[in-house]
Amino acid sequence: MTSPNLACFDELRVQNLRVERRRISADYILRTVGGSELRYRLMHVYGEDIPPEFSEEVGSLMASVPALNYALFSKRMVFDVPLSDQDMQFILDMSDATARDIFVNRIVNRTGYIREEYIPNPADVGPEDARPMAEMEFPRRRDPIDMDAPRTDRCGVMSSGGKESLLTYGVAKEVGCTPHPCFFNESGHHWFTALRAYRWFSANEPNTARVWSNVDRLYSTIERNMRVVKVEALRRRRPEIYPVRLFFFEHYVFSCLPIFHAHGVGNVVLGNEYDDPSGLTYEFNGIKHYYAVYDQSQEFDAYMSRWFRRRGWGLRQWSAVRPLSGLVVERVLSKRYPQLFRLQVSCHSAHEEDGDVRPCGVCFKCNGIQLFLLANGLDPRIIGYRDDHVKSLPRRIARGMVRLDRDELEHAALLASRETGMELPIGREHPHVEMLQFDGRNSRFDAIPPDLRERIWSIYEGYTRGYAYLSGDGWSEISREEALRRAAEGDLWTTG
Repeated sequence: MTSPNLACFDELRVQNLRVERRRISADYILRTVGGSELRYRLMHVYGEDIPPEFSEEVGSLMASVPALNYALFSKRMVFDVPLSDQDMQFILDMSDATARDIFVNRIVNRTGYIREEYIPNPADVGPEDARPMAEMEFPRRRDPIDMDAPRTDRCGVMSSGGKESLLTYGVAKEVGCTPHPCFFNESGHHWFTALRAYRWFSANEPNTARVWSNVDRLYSTIERNMRVVKVEALRRRRPEIYPVRLFFFEHYVFSCLPIFHAHGVGNVVLGNEYDDPSGLTYEFNGIKHYYAVYDQSQEFDAYMSRWFRRRGWGLRQWSAVRPLSGLVVERVLSKRYPQLFRLQVSCHSAHEEDGDVRPCGVCFKCNGIQLFLLANGLDPRIIGYRDDHVKSLPRRIARGMVRLDRDELEHAALLASRETGMELPIGREHPHVEMLQFDGRNSRFDAIPPDLRERIWSIYEGYTRGYAYLSGDGWSEISREEALRRAAEGDLWTTG
């Protein structure tokens, strides 16, 4: 059997990049296979003046990144904005990785958003089916301009209002890396998740910045016009799952770079916590994929740090919470930075109530957060959950309404049962969940830059049970000295 034809667009074009004093915009023009034409102006608006020369450099990338999600569905893509050779290679590399991730995790693995006639028989697919369909054109070339090296003691913190970005801010500040939190304000409902934290930061942290963008509406416009997508399913879409797109975090980063560059920031720090690779193959019928999280993976952070170096911008992209489980992230945040902990809203279906932002209390995200809080002996009502949310949590967990790594779920359930007396029969002890966790795939010893690594680990040591390393499917406890030695042997920050 031949895989179904996934073509939705004869052409997708990005053009008319415009950089103004506080605004960057570009046009998307799409011609559907059915012959209609869509036009959309993608905008980014800043609260402060942005440096014009650098903003034009990064603006072309900022405008191009959303399109990469549709290389599997477009016959021709034209990036009619000024791009360097490194920029074009970035677009080709990201299109390839994203197409594979989308094909396996959004097309072959059913999500309810793709029409049945476009879903191939999983047994029949191979690497050729997962390659970008689009012929790509780059009609406008530019040479990179020289940039001053940024300062490595300044951290741009990608801030969402969730526990990882709040902890990242607290840790960066404590270890002496001046934090510059940047909030990405999408035009739709998703902004509620960040609103409580943004209000506090804008009143208390002078380095706080915000970028407003309508990119979420661009995605919605494109996906409503894709013949492979069940448009009727979009109206009842679960906020945790996007129908097609999987590559969007670096668009947030590029959008904040004009601000970071203006302030000499040398680190882009994201809140990517530990993902346990145990039992996962990262391959399907010869197709390498990332279980839908490529742009949150360590491999991607390493690619970006090396790419920034070759690009001449000198930025380092990394995560301060990569060795930590969500259970431990919540513990460190609540115990060491209680003011920041109270700002947390991880729910993607949050709403305003009595002048504050409240979580829905029953979604996959909320269920994981409440479980972590109970496991750490914390009261979920502190951050806006209600009694009925907590009382009904065991029932939702029993129904599988939580999305955590298996060991993390079982260990958190065990601790929560001990703390509260709740009946959570899935509880089982996995000591590594409360340790700093390392493995060769998702948590390299050298993932945090060497000038900050030991100070950050020292903070975590007060809330963990030591260091652990995953080899094969087995965890081993290792010493701090061994972890530091292996980190010093790493090459992430020295090789191109």
